Amino acid sequence: MLPTREEILRSVTFKTSRSGGKGGQNVNKVSSKVELIFNLETNLSFSGDEKELLKSRLENRLDTEGLLHIVSQEDRSQLLNKEKTIAKLIDLLKRSLVVQKKRKPTKIPKSVIEKRLKNKASTAEKKKNRKIIDF
Repeated sequence: MLPTREEILRSVTFKTSRSGGKGGQNVNKVSSKVELIFNLETNLSFSGDEKELLKSRLENRLDTEGLLHIVSQEDRSQLLNKEKTIAKLIDLLKRSLVVQKKRKPTKIPKSVIEKRLKNKASTAEKKKNRKIIDF
């Protein structure tokens, strides 16, 4: 179960810095790049099983200390970038907590098997008729 936005925000820290790219002089003087740092271990909203699932699914995105970093520098506004990082985090947590159903193997229907065999037989007959018969 995914915690609420407020619960997630309590366990998150933000870092801001100057971003590169378009924006002219605004880029040089305003810290609009936002980095969200989420500590999975200290978060009290997730159970032990959920934490283990998140660790295994996000292992490539976690650093050596077990922190998840999400960065946004798309907009010129720090507030918009902050909102985007929060949205990215929530989406990432949602996708990581989804457990897929186990596939139940099914039998191949008889009609499908019969259709395949009929197709094979007709192809064999076609090829057989191509041969030159010598009298």
